[in-house]
Parts: sequence; structure tokens; C-alpha cells
Amino acid sequence: MSKKANFQEFLDAGVHFGHLKRKWNPAMAPYIFDEQKGIHVIDLNKTIAHLEHACAAMKQIAKSGKKILFVATKKQAKSILADKVSEINMPFVTERWTGGMLTNFATTRKSIRKMTSIDKMQTDGTWETLNKRERLFKTRQREKLEKNFGSIADMTRQPAAIFIVDILKEHIALKEAKRLNIPTFAMVDTNSNPKLVDFPIPSNDDATKSISLILEHVTDAIKEGLQERKLAKDKQQTEKKQEAAKEEAPKAEEKTEAPSETVEKKED
Repeated sequence: MSKKANFQEFLDAGVHFGHLKRKWNPAMAPYIFDEQKGIHVIDLNKTIAHLEHACAAMKQIAKSGKKILFVATKKQAKSILADKVSEINMPFVTERWTGGMLTNFATTRKSIRKMTSIDKMQTDGTWETLNKRERLFKTRQREKLEKNFGSIADMTRQPAAIFIVDILKEHIALKEAKRLNIPTFAMVDTNSNPKLVDFPIPSNDDATKSISLILEHVTDAIKEGLQERKLAKDKQQTEKKQEAAKEEAPKAEEKTEAPSETVEKKED
């Protein structure tokens, strides 16, 4: 990770606060450090270790040029996720998860195409031929599609991985990803089953500070992966140019040598 996880920072953000003991999922036992006033406390050392492992994996996915889909529809996570994920140009869902968004991806793409076709109508002159009622219908249809699919409009194929905030709330998204064997990353609180996730990050998935801090580390790792990909591409292009220049050099020498030979012949 570009930014090293700091124990105190995680403590201050309340990443360690779990749910009430009676709400716990026994599968979270390995990640629980203690219980205070009936509330489970998450072991931050394990949080940091799992976060670093998840970040390393996501960095590699980003470096390979593939997309990671982020999902968080709960009120306290929506705006944080949208802000942070927009910076790295990855698809995200912060409104209602539409059933079949992944398992019936062809239909999802159809909805996105419908949205772009309405946009095209507004630029190619077709919009002017519609009457007032048709325009109103298309505008409302466009707004509804934008709300549900606008943030995944650039996702031309199924994502290489999915990151979820609160797997209980986003159980449909998790189920669809598992069915398609898409690697799953998630913030997992004490009331959830970490065994359902490939890369669980034991953490408080309710507090805004906790969500923000985890997402900051995750998006930083992805940024790093994207940057390394760009540098590798630039290096490749430079090497190609250098090779092309080397190939051109002998040809250029031949051209410059040719006239001098003709001059010598004339002198003879």
C-alpha cells in the first residue's frame, strides 16, 4: 500500500467497534479481540493484515487493466464511496442493487445502451422531432436509468472483482458475484460471515470514519496499480520508438552514402 496502515489512526476512526454481542456471527470469532459493555471489539492487528492483503490483490487487478465494481447502498456509505471511487474511474453502485445486474449482464448493458441512445437523440436532432409528452417520458426514463446505471455506464464487461461495504445489506450482490466466481472483497462486521468473502476485511461497516479510512487505503492501492500500469505502458512505447529508430538508422546511412559514390564515379 502506498499509505502504510497506522494502528492509532484505525483506533481513532472507530474501525474496531463491532455490534452487540447478541448480534454476532460465530464465524467472526477469530477476528474478535474483546468484549466491552456488551459490544464486540475487533482485533485491529488482524484488520490491518487483511486490509494489506486485500489492497495488494486489488492493486494487481488494477495494474492488469481490469475493473473492480464497488457496492455500498447504505446511507452512511453512499457519498463516501461515490467520491473516492470516482477519483480512480472504477464502476460503483450506490443506489438500489438491481437484481441480475451481474448474472443477467446482457440486460444491464441493454439498459445502459438505452440511456446512451437517449443522449444521442439530444445531439443528432431527433429530440426536436418529439412532441412535449414524448420528451417528458424520455427525460424521466433517462433520469431513472442514470440513477441506477449511470455509475456503471463504462463497465462494458463483467468486473474482475467486487468490493462491498456491508455484506448483509448487499447480500444479493454478493450472491451474484459468488455464482459467477468473481473474487469478492468486503468490509465485514461482527454480525456477518467472513467465510462468504474471498478477501474479508474485519471492520466497522457502519461508522462513516471507518468506511472512509478503509476505502482510502483501498483506492490508494488501486491508484498505485493504475500508475504502475501507465509507467509500464510508457516504458514499452519508449522502447518501441528506440527500436524503430535503431532500424531506421542503417537505412538513413545507406541513403547518405549513395550520393558520394556517384560523385566518385563522375570524377573518374
